Amino acid sequence: MAKTKKTEKENLKGMKPAELSKKLAILQENARVIRFKAEGSKSKNVKELQALRKDIARILTEINSKKQ
Repeated sequence: MAKTKKTEKENLKGMKPAELSKKLAILQENARVIRFKAEGSKSKNVKELQALRKDIARILTEINSKKQ
């Protein structure tokens, strides 16, 4: 599990800002869908939204570090 996180972080550092923005938009849409699904019924994977939020934060951090 630690290996996938490390390679994911390395992949984010190698991506261009445009690619990061596209990935960010996709993750934000997925988070929105999960939030609305949770309103109607219980989700089977309760940690899925938390993981998405962390991925979104990682991408935003990388975008902001590349701006400077």
